[in-house]
Amino acid sequence: MSKSTRRLKIAFVSVAVALAGLAAAGPAAAAAPARPAAATAQPQQSAVPVDFVDLPTTALVADGERHEVTVTYRNDSSADRTVAPQLLVESPDAGPFLTPSDVVVEQRTAHGCWRPVETASQTGTLFTDLTTAQHTLHAGRTLTQVYRITVVNADAVGTVQPRVALY
Repeated sequence: MSKSTRRLKIAFVSVAVALAGLAAAGPAAAAAPARPAAATAQPQQSAVPVDFVDLPTTALVADGERHEVTVTYRNDSSADRTVAPQLLVESPDAGPFLTPSDVVVEQRTAHGCWRPVETASQTGTLFTDLTTAQHTLHAGRTLTQVYRITVVNADAVGTVQPRVALY
């Protein structure tokens, strides 16, 4: 397992544990009324992805221009599936590590406009949020999300790794 892959797995697990802890301890959880066990015996959607589909990587181009990245996933199963497209922008193994201010990430909306997408950073990898990107993808349907990345730090070096989280 490469150092970069290990770093990504550690970053994902750390974020997943943090999100699960926040969700469990948040005000909505504390304010929810208690229900009898029979009422809660429904299948629960996982808050943590069960798998990822990695898509081809590309080099991070530090030319100040906007570069599009398309994330496409087809639900070939016979059931609806919750999915979340994600971009990882990986730093070189030996650094220097990228920071969110090094790149601008935008996503094309259904209306063709571009909206900013925030990135977080952990262990040298910038990543887009999975919780806000979740979609229910019906059986046989395809999800396509188009992102635009602009590198604003001319010295930035790295790789763009699109992927899809499966729940």
